[in-house]
Amino acid sequence: MTALYPAFLKLEGLRVVVVGGGPVAAGKLEGLLIAGAVVTVVAPQITEEIRARTKVSLVEREFTASDLDGARWVVAAAPPDVNREVAAAATARGLFVNAVDDTASATAYLGGVVRRGPPDAPAVEIAISTRGVAPALAGLLREALDAILPDELERWIEVAKAERVAWKRAGVPMAERRPLLLRAIERLYSNGRSA
Repeated sequence: MTALYPAFLKLEGLRVVVVGGGPVAAGKLEGLLIAGAVVTVVAPQITEEIRARTKVSLVEREFTASDLDGARWVVAAAPPDVNREVAAAATARGLFVNAVDDTASATAYLGGVVRRGPPDAPAVEIAISTRGVAPALAGLLREALDAILPDELERWIEVAKAERVAWKRAGVPMAERRPLLLRAIERLYSNGRSA
């Protein structure tokens, strides 16, 4: 199996098309909306859960390749035959497509995600991938990581941001920064100032 390149996407203000109108498609919307994507759902039948999303455009009909015009990211959450059609249209346009539970049609995989911080701008995001072959395992790993991450993680971010500014100003080499950050975080606990 080919190695994957993990990445996080800036989707704010960009057009994203979700093909499929059922519960699986509905489950993909929250993360896209948090990222600020301009989401269009295309499906002949759309659940009430999706309809309730006021920030989502609805196209209630069968998918056509032109639905991807102007899109930057595609999610195929439809039956396998439709997912294959979506994948072909996305490939023709040079777009990556996340075909939910359909690894053969996917060119991008989403994983289990742990988010810490405000819902509209999480301070920390960790994604776990199983290359789309074991999504339930990714979910279990997400839950395990969420359980062991420190409650003070947002405070750690504040410290790391402040330290980074100082390091850049002082020209501290990248290789020296991790031990310095560890000492700065340890000071949170030695000073009794943990969040």
